[in-house]
Amino acid sequence: MTYADGRRIIDVDSHLFELDDFLHAVATPEEVAHLLPINEQGELPVSLEAIEKGRQHLERRNADPDVMTKFEEGMFDISRSPWSRLGAFDPADRSHALDVLGFESQIVLGTFSFHQVAHAEDAKTLEIGARVHNRAMARFCAEDERLLAGGYVPFSLGPEIAGSLIDEAFADGCYTVMVDPNEADPSAKSFTHPDFDPVWARFADKNVPAILHIAVDGHYDPVTPSFKNNGRHTAAIGGDAPDSPLGLLAMNNSIELFLSAMIFDEVFERIDGLRFLSLERGASWVPGWLHKLDFVEKASRHVAPRTRRASEIARERVRLAPFAGEPVGWILEQLGPDMLCFASDYPHPEGSNDPIKRFEATMDGIDQSTRDSFYAGTIERFLGTT
Repeated sequence: MTYADGRRIIDVDSHLFELDDFLHAVATPEEVAHLLPINEQGELPVSLEAIEKGRQHLERRNADPDVMTKFEEGMFDISRSPWSRLGAFDPADRSHALDVLGFESQIVLGTFSFHQVAHAEDAKTLEIGARVHNRAMARFCAEDERLLAGGYVPFSLGPEIAGSLIDEAFADGCYTVMVDPNEADPSAKSFTHPDFDPVWARFADKNVPAILHIAVDGHYDPVTPSFKNNGRHTAAIGGDAPDSPLGLLAMNNSIELFLSAMIFDEVFERIDGLRFLSLERGASWVPGWLHKLDFVEKASRHVAPRTRRASEIARERVRLAPFAGEPVGWILEQLGPDMLCFASDYPHPEGSNDPIKRFEATMDGIDQSTRDSFYAGTIERFLGTT
Protein backbone atom coordinates (compact mmCIF):
# COMPACT_ATOMS: atom_id res chain seq x y z
CA MET A 1 0.00 0.00 0.00
CA THR A 2 1.34 3.43 -0.93
CA TYR A 3 1.08 6.61 1.11
CA ALA A 4 -1.69 7.79 -1.25
CA ASP A 5 -3.71 4.78 -0.04
CA GLY A 6 -5.80 4.40 -3.17
CA ARG A 7 -6.24 8.12 -3.82
CA ARG A 8 -5.32 9.52 -7.20
CA ILE A 9 -2.90 12.34 -6.35
CA ILE A 10 -1.04 14.95 -8.41
CA ASP A 11 1.45 16.81 -6.22
CA VAL A 12 2.01 20.38 -7.37
CA ASP A 13 4.78 21.36 -4.95
CA SER A 14 7.82 19.30 -4.04
CA HIS A 15 11.49 20.13 -3.79
CA LEU A 16 15.04 18.91 -4.00
CA PHE A 17 17.63 19.12 -1.28
CA GLU A 18 20.51 19.54 -3.69
CA LEU A 19 24.06 18.34 -3.33
CA ASP A 20 26.87 20.87 -3.40
CA ASP A 21 27.66 20.11 -7.07
CA PHE A 22 24.09 20.32 -8.40
CA LEU A 23 24.59 23.46 -10.49
CA HIS A 24 28.28 23.10 -11.17
CA ALA A 25 27.77 19.65 -12.71
CA VAL A 26 25.85 21.12 -15.67
CA ALA A 27 27.66 24.47 -16.00
CA THR A 28 30.35 25.35 -18.50
CA PRO A 29 33.66 26.67 -17.12
CA GLU A 30 32.57 30.18 -18.11
CA GLU A 31 29.26 29.76 -16.26
CA VAL A 32 30.90 28.30 -13.15
CA ALA A 33 32.68 31.60 -12.61
CA HIS A 34 29.26 33.22 -12.01
CA LEU A 35 27.94 30.63 -9.52
CA LEU A 36 28.11 30.86 -5.75
CA PRO A 37 28.99 27.70 -3.84
CA ILE A 38 25.85 26.22 -2.30
CA ASN A 39 26.96 27.08 1.24
CA GLU A 40 27.71 30.71 0.37
CA GLN A 41 24.17 31.70 -0.59
CA GLY A 42 22.86 33.66 2.37
CA GLU A 43 19.17 32.75 2.39
CA LEU A 44 19.13 29.20 3.79
CA PRO A 45 21.70 27.45 5.99
CA VAL A 46 23.58 24.56 4.40
CA SER A 47 25.41 21.79 6.24
CA LEU A 48 28.14 20.21 4.15
CA GLU A 49 28.32 17.50 6.82
CA ALA A 50 24.60 16.74 6.34
CA ILE A 51 25.15 16.60 2.57
CA GLU A 52 27.91 14.03 3.00
CA LYS A 53 25.74 11.97 5.37
CA GLY A 54 22.97 12.11 2.78
CA ARG A 55 25.32 10.59 0.22
CA GLN A 56 26.25 7.84 2.67
CA HIS A 57 22.60 7.10 3.46
CA LEU A 58 21.84 6.76 -0.26
CA GLU A 59 24.66 4.22 -0.64
CA ARG A 60 23.36 2.26 2.35
CA ARG A 61 19.80 2.22 1.02
CA ASN A 62 20.90 1.00 -2.38
CA ALA A 63 23.08 -1.71 -0.86
CA ASP A 64 20.68 -3.10 1.74
CA PRO A 65 16.92 -3.68 1.20
CA ASP A 66 16.30 -3.64 4.95
CA VAL A 67 17.83 -0.18 5.23
CA MET A 68 15.72 0.95 2.27
CA THR A 69 12.60 -0.29 4.05
CA LYS A 70 13.44 1.78 7.13
CA PHE A 71 13.85 4.92 5.01
CA GLU A 72 10.60 4.21 3.18
CA GLU A 73 8.77 3.93 6.49
CA GLY A 74 10.33 7.19 7.66
CA MET A 75 9.65 9.25 4.54
CA PHE A 76 7.79 11.91 6.49
CA ASP A 77 10.09 11.98 9.49
CA ILE A 78 10.70 15.72 9.47
CA SER A 79 13.14 15.44 12.36
CA ARG A 80 15.58 13.77 9.97
CA SER A 81 17.97 15.86 7.87
CA PRO A 82 16.20 16.47 4.54
CA TRP A 83 19.34 15.37 2.67
CA SER A 84 18.88 11.95 4.26
CA ARG A 85 15.26 11.54 3.21
CA LEU A 86 14.22 9.33 0.33
CA GLY A 87 14.58 11.02 -3.06
CA ALA A 88 16.10 14.24 -1.77
CA PHE A 89 18.84 14.62 -4.39
CA ASP A 90 19.22 11.52 -6.57
CA PRO A 91 16.93 11.11 -9.63
CA ALA A 92 16.55 7.33 -9.38
CA ASP A 93 15.97 7.60 -5.64
CA ARG A 94 13.33 10.26 -6.31
CA SER A 95 11.52 7.99 -8.75
CA HIS A 96 11.47 5.30 -6.07
CA ALA A 97 10.15 7.83 -3.56
CA LEU A 98 7.30 8.61 -5.96
CA ASP A 99 6.54 4.88 -6.17
CA VAL A 100 6.31 4.72 -2.38
CA LEU A 101 4.19 7.85 -2.20
CA GLY A 102 1.90 6.57 -4.93
CA PHE A 103 1.55 10.00 -6.54
CA GLU A 104 0.71 10.13 -10.23
CA SER A 105 3.04 13.06 -10.92
CA GLN A 106 4.91 15.75 -9.04
CA ILE A 107 6.19 19.23 -9.81
CA VAL A 108 9.79 19.42 -8.59
CA LEU A 109 11.40 22.72 -7.60
CA GLY A 110 14.84 23.63 -6.34
CA THR A 111 15.73 24.80 -2.86
CA PHE A 112 19.32 25.96 -2.46
CA SER A 113 20.06 26.10 -6.18
CA PHE A 114 17.43 28.78 -6.61
CA HIS A 115 18.99 30.88 -3.88
CA GLN A 116 22.43 30.37 -5.39
CA VAL A 117 21.33 32.40 -8.42
CA ALA A 118 18.24 34.50 -7.65
CA HIS A 119 19.80 37.19 -5.46
CA ALA A 120 22.61 38.26 -7.77
CA GLU A 121 22.80 42.04 -8.17
CA ASP A 122 24.61 41.80 -11.50
CA ALA A 123 22.18 41.21 -14.38
CA LYS A 124 24.53 39.01 -16.38
CA THR A 125 25.21 36.81 -13.35
CA LEU A 126 21.47 36.51 -12.72
CA GLU A 127 20.82 35.54 -16.34
CA ILE A 128 23.57 32.92 -16.41
CA GLY A 129 22.55 31.53 -13.03
CA ALA A 130 18.92 31.14 -14.08
CA ARG A 131 19.99 29.38 -17.27
CA VAL A 132 22.19 26.90 -15.37
CA HIS A 133 19.52 26.33 -12.70
CA ASN A 134 16.89 25.49 -15.30
CA ARG A 135 19.26 23.12 -17.08
CA ALA A 136 20.01 21.32 -13.80
CA MET A 137 16.33 20.99 -12.85
CA ALA A 138 15.45 19.60 -16.28
CA ARG A 139 18.28 17.08 -16.11
CA PHE A 140 17.15 15.84 -12.71
CA CYS A 141 13.62 15.10 -13.97
CA ALA A 142 14.56 13.92 -17.46
CA GLU A 143 14.34 10.14 -16.92
CA ASP A 144 10.90 10.01 -15.27
CA GLU A 145 7.91 11.55 -17.03
CA ARG A 146 6.09 11.77 -13.70
CA LEU A 147 8.60 14.38 -12.49
CA LEU A 148 7.79 17.85 -13.83
CA ALA A 149 10.77 20.19 -13.59
CA GLY A 150 10.17 23.72 -12.36
CA GLY A 151 12.79 26.30 -13.31
CA TYR A 152 13.10 30.01 -12.61
CA VAL A 153 13.05 33.06 -14.88
CA PRO A 154 13.61 36.58 -13.47
CA PHE A 155 11.33 39.00 -15.34
CA SER A 156 13.34 41.88 -13.87
CA LEU A 157 15.86 41.23 -16.67
CA GLY A 158 13.30 42.61 -19.12
CA PRO A 159 10.99 41.00 -21.67
CA GLU A 160 13.61 40.05 -24.27
CA ILE A 161 15.93 38.20 -21.90
CA ALA A 162 13.04 36.71 -19.90
CA GLY A 163 11.46 35.40 -23.09
CA SER A 164 14.74 33.91 -24.23
CA LEU A 165 15.26 32.20 -20.85
CA ILE A 166 11.76 30.71 -20.96
CA ASP A 167 12.41 29.36 -24.46
CA GLU A 168 15.66 27.79 -23.25
CA ALA A 169 14.01 26.32 -20.17
CA PHE A 170 11.32 24.64 -22.26
CA ALA A 171 13.92 23.42 -24.77
CA ASP A 172 16.06 21.99 -21.97
CA GLY A 173 13.10 20.04 -20.61
CA CYS A 174 11.55 22.17 -17.88
CA TYR A 175 7.80 21.74 -17.55
CA THR A 176 7.40 25.38 -16.46
CA VAL A 177 9.18 28.07 -14.42
CA MET A 178 8.69 30.15 -11.30
CA VAL A 179 8.33 33.90 -11.85
CA ASP A 180 8.64 36.98 -9.65
CA PRO A 181 5.32 38.69 -8.83
CA ASN A 182 7.00 42.02 -8.11
CA GLU A 183 9.29 44.45 -9.93
CA ALA A 184 11.46 45.90 -7.20
CA ASP A 185 12.71 48.82 -9.32
CA PRO A 186 10.03 51.55 -9.14
CA SER A 187 11.23 53.04 -12.43
CA ALA A 188 10.94 49.76 -14.36
CA LYS A 189 7.95 48.59 -16.36
CA SER A 190 5.27 46.57 -14.60
CA PHE A 191 5.12 42.92 -15.57
CA THR A 192 1.56 43.72 -16.73
CA HIS A 193 2.92 46.15 -19.34
CA PRO A 194 2.07 45.10 -22.93
CA ASP A 195 5.80 44.76 -23.62
CA PHE A 196 5.66 41.61 -21.47
CA ASP A 197 2.69 40.14 -23.35
CA PRO A 198 4.91 38.05 -25.68
CA VAL A 199 6.63 36.61 -22.60
CA TRP A 200 3.37 35.65 -20.88
CA ALA A 201 2.11 34.25 -24.18
CA ARG A 202 4.85 31.64 -24.10
CA PHE A 203 3.10 29.92 -21.17
CA ALA A 204 -0.22 29.94 -23.00
CA ASP A 205 1.40 28.63 -26.18
CA LYS A 206 3.03 25.82 -24.20
CA ASN A 207 -0.28 25.21 -22.36
CA VAL A 208 1.29 25.27 -18.88
CA PRO A 209 0.74 27.55 -15.87
CA ALA A 210 3.44 29.88 -14.58
CA ILE A 211 4.38 29.26 -10.95
CA LEU A 212 4.14 31.81 -8.14
CA HIS A 213 6.12 30.40 -5.20
CA ILE A 214 6.80 31.99 -1.81
CA ALA A 215 10.56 31.73 -2.32
CA VAL A 216 10.32 33.93 -5.42
CA ASP A 217 9.06 37.33 -4.37
CA GLY A 218 11.05 39.91 -6.34
CA HIS A 219 12.56 41.42 -3.18
CA TYR A 220 9.09 42.30 -1.93
CA ASP A 221 8.88 42.93 1.82
CA PRO A 222 5.29 42.90 3.06
CA VAL A 223 6.32 43.75 6.63
CA THR A 224 7.92 47.12 7.33
CA PRO A 225 11.19 46.45 9.23
CA SER A 226 10.17 48.84 12.02
CA PHE A 227 7.74 46.18 13.24
CA LYS A 228 10.80 44.31 14.52
CA ASN A 229 11.60 47.23 16.82
CA ASN A 230 8.85 46.17 19.18
CA GLY A 231 10.72 45.99 22.46
CA ARG A 232 10.48 42.23 22.66
CA HIS A 233 12.16 39.16 21.23
CA THR A 234 10.63 37.85 17.99
CA ALA A 235 11.27 34.16 17.41
CA ALA A 236 12.32 33.07 13.95
CA ILE A 237 10.13 30.33 12.52
CA GLY A 238 12.69 28.99 10.04
CA GLY A 239 12.34 27.28 6.67
CA ASP A 240 12.01 28.96 3.30
CA ALA A 241 8.71 30.65 4.19
CA PRO A 242 8.61 34.04 5.95
CA ASP A 243 10.42 33.72 9.25
CA SER A 244 8.09 35.68 11.53
CA PRO A 245 4.39 35.53 12.46
CA LEU A 246 3.73 38.83 10.65
CA GLY A 247 5.58 37.56 7.60
CA LEU A 248 3.44 34.44 7.54
CA LEU A 249 0.31 36.53 7.93
CA ALA A 250 1.28 38.72 4.97
CA MET A 251 2.78 36.04 2.71
CA ASN A 252 -0.03 36.35 0.20
CA ASN A 253 0.22 40.13 -0.21
CA SER A 254 2.58 40.18 -3.17
CA ILE A 255 0.65 37.70 -5.29
CA GLU A 256 -2.70 39.18 -4.31
CA LEU A 257 -1.46 42.49 -5.72
CA PHE A 258 0.17 40.83 -8.72
CA LEU A 259 -2.82 38.72 -9.71
CA SER A 260 -5.17 41.66 -9.17
CA ALA A 261 -2.98 43.78 -11.44
CA MET A 262 -3.00 41.04 -14.08
CA ILE A 263 -6.81 41.14 -13.96
CA PHE A 264 -7.37 44.89 -13.86
CA ASP A 265 -4.63 45.60 -16.42
CA GLU A 266 -6.41 43.06 -18.66
CA VAL A 267 -3.42 40.81 -19.29
CA PHE A 268 -5.61 37.71 -19.03
CA GLU A 269 -7.98 39.18 -21.58
CA ARG A 270 -5.12 39.89 -23.97
CA ILE A 271 -3.60 36.42 -23.56
CA ASP A 272 -6.11 33.64 -23.71
CA GLY A 273 -4.87 30.57 -21.85
CA LEU A 274 -2.47 32.33 -19.48
CA ARG A 275 -2.82 30.91 -15.98
CA PHE A 276 -0.99 30.78 -12.64
CA LEU A 277 -0.34 28.20 -9.95
CA SER A 278 0.25 29.64 -6.47
CA LEU A 279 2.41 27.57 -4.10
CA GLU A 280 3.21 28.01 -0.41
CA ARG A 281 1.10 31.17 -0.15
CA GLY A 282 -1.78 29.57 1.67
CA ALA A 283 -5.40 29.79 0.59
CA SER A 284 -7.41 31.08 3.57
CA TRP A 285 -7.21 34.59 2.11
CA VAL A 286 -8.73 33.67 -1.26
CA PRO A 287 -12.49 33.90 -0.50
CA GLY A 288 -12.07 37.44 0.78
CA TRP A 289 -9.88 38.34 -2.20
CA LEU A 290 -12.55 37.26 -4.67
CA HIS A 291 -15.09 39.45 -2.90
CA LYS A 292 -12.66 42.38 -2.91
CA LEU A 293 -12.01 41.94 -6.62
CA ASP A 294 -15.69 42.29 -7.42
CA PHE A 295 -16.08 45.23 -5.03
CA VAL A 296 -13.22 47.08 -6.73
CA GLU A 297 -14.49 46.16 -10.18
CA LYS A 298 -17.95 47.50 -9.36
CA ALA A 299 -16.57 50.66 -7.75
CA SER A 300 -14.35 51.43 -10.76
CA ARG A 301 -16.76 50.37 -13.49
CA HIS A 302 -17.59 53.96 -14.44
CA VAL A 303 -13.93 54.68 -15.31
CA ALA A 304 -12.86 51.18 -16.37
CA PRO A 305 -15.84 49.26 -17.75
CA ARG A 306 -15.37 45.49 -17.97
CA THR A 307 -17.16 42.68 -19.76
CA ARG A 308 -16.48 39.99 -17.09
CA ARG A 309 -16.48 39.92 -13.32
CA ALA A 310 -12.99 40.08 -11.90
CA SER A 311 -13.61 37.09 -9.62
CA GLU A 312 -14.74 35.05 -12.61
CA ILE A 313 -11.37 35.62 -14.27
CA ALA A 314 -9.54 34.67 -11.07
CA ARG A 315 -11.54 31.46 -10.76
CA GLU A 316 -10.69 30.56 -14.34
CA ARG A 317 -6.98 31.42 -14.38
CA VAL A 318 -5.64 30.77 -10.85
CA ARG A 319 -5.16 27.60 -8.80
CA LEU A 320 -3.73 27.49 -5.29
CA ALA A 321 -2.20 24.90 -2.97
CA PRO A 322 -3.21 25.40 0.68
CA PHE A 323 -0.92 24.56 3.55
CA ALA A 324 -1.48 21.34 5.44
CA GLY A 325 -3.23 22.57 8.56
CA GLU A 326 -5.32 25.31 6.94
CA PRO A 327 -9.11 24.85 7.13
CA VAL A 328 -9.32 23.28 3.69
CA GLY A 329 -12.88 22.06 4.16
CA TRP A 330 -14.10 25.58 4.94
CA ILE A 331 -12.14 27.03 2.01
CA LEU A 332 -13.64 24.46 -0.35
CA GLU A 333 -17.11 25.33 0.93
CA GLN A 334 -16.45 29.00 0.12
CA LEU A 335 -14.75 28.52 -3.25
CA GLY A 336 -16.22 25.32 -4.61
CA PRO A 337 -14.11 22.42 -5.93
CA ASP A 338 -12.22 24.13 -8.76
CA MET A 339 -9.50 26.34 -7.26
CA LEU A 340 -7.60 24.28 -4.65
CA CYS A 341 -5.08 21.51 -5.26
CA PHE A 342 -2.86 19.18 -3.25
CA ALA A 343 0.78 19.87 -2.41
CA SER A 344 3.11 17.86 -0.18
CA ASP A 345 6.10 20.26 -0.11
CA TYR A 346 8.18 17.07 0.21
CA PRO A 347 10.86 16.88 1.59
CA HIS A 348 10.56 20.34 3.16
CA PRO A 349 9.46 20.13 6.80
CA GLU A 350 6.77 22.78 6.19
CA GLY A 351 4.80 20.05 4.44
CA SER A 352 4.34 18.39 7.84
CA ASN A 353 4.83 14.78 8.89
CA ASP A 354 1.55 13.68 7.27
CA PRO A 355 0.01 16.16 4.81
CA ILE A 356 -2.86 13.90 3.71
CA LYS A 357 -3.94 13.32 7.31
CA ARG A 358 -3.83 17.05 8.01
CA PHE A 359 -5.90 17.88 4.95
CA GLU A 360 -8.41 15.12 5.66
CA ALA A 361 -8.82 16.27 9.28
CA THR A 362 -10.45 19.48 8.02
CA MET A 363 -12.71 17.90 5.38
CA ASP A 364 -15.66 16.67 7.41
CA GLY A 365 -18.77 17.14 5.30
CA ILE A 366 -16.85 17.44 2.02
CA ASP A 367 -18.18 14.98 -0.56
CA GLN A 368 -15.94 12.46 -2.32
CA SER A 369 -16.19 14.17 -5.70
CA THR A 370 -14.81 17.41 -4.24
CA ARG A 371 -12.02 15.52 -2.45
CA ASP A 372 -11.10 13.79 -5.70
CA SER A 373 -10.95 17.18 -7.40
CA PHE A 374 -8.68 18.52 -4.66
CA TYR A 375 -6.21 15.65 -4.94
CA ALA A 376 -6.07 15.37 -8.72
CA GLY A 377 -9.04 16.33 -10.89
CA THR A 378 -8.85 20.11 -10.67
CA ILE A 379 -5.13 20.38 -11.27
CA GLU A 380 -5.06 17.71 -13.98
CA ARG A 381 -7.22 19.92 -16.17
CA PHE A 382 -5.19 22.99 -15.25
CA LEU A 383 -1.68 21.63 -15.86
CA GLY A 384 -2.26 20.88 -19.50
CA THR A 385 -0.42 17.54 -19.31
CA THR A 386 -3.31 15.43 -20.55
